[in-house]
Amino acid sequence: MASMARDLLTQDSVAATLERISASATELVDGCEASGILVLHGRKVKTLAPTHQLVIDSDRLQERLGEGPCFDVAHSPHGDRVLRIADLTAEQDRWPAYARQARELGVGSMMGFLLFTEDENLGALNLYSSEPGAFTATSEMAGLLLASHAAVAFSSARTHAQMEEAVATRHTIGEAMGILMGARHLTEDQAFDVLRRYSQEKNIKLREVARLICEQGTP
Repeated sequence: MASMARDLLTQDSVAATLERISASATELVDGCEASGILVLHGRKVKTLAPTHQLVIDSDRLQERLGEGPCFDVAHSPHGDRVLRIADLTAEQDRWPAYARQARELGVGSMMGFLLFTEDENLGALNLYSSEPGAFTATSEMAGLLLASHAAVAFSSARTHAQMEEAVATRHTIGEAMGILMGARHLTEDQAFDVLRRYSQEKNIKLREVARLICEQGTP
């Protein structure tokens, strides 16, 4: 687990970090056959880094039905941060429609862990097994440790990616302003005003206007 935590921080992108998290779940958590990360946008579900099609199918089912354990873990910041379901057939009260249809997909038991930091909830790490009773208290502890490391790595990777994007955007805007200043004999403030005004009038993001100018030499 310690080796995995160090490995997560060496990944070179958000996608690679998430894929390593999912793969680690199948490697380190007893009983885990498939894993993935569920992120909610309102009531819409996005599946990240699934190790198997089963994960995608389960997430889509929960989105369609508007119910399910992973859906609940990811949706409510005040909900259970850890959820272990020994046997889906015994969950007719909490998620009647999902429990029945998920069993048809081949889900026997599952666990869900909220991925969170002090500042935000990032989604839910979900682990699946085709067999009922596959996950034990030891599995849950391993999953919780994995989720704790995963949340920090996920947040760090995303912040790094956002910073890289911001630097790239600033560079592109500066280059576009230079083109306008040279072509139209504008001051720095005037060149930026041209970019801003064009962005507002055409309802195009400023960085996209700058990119077009860098490629074409003019808006």
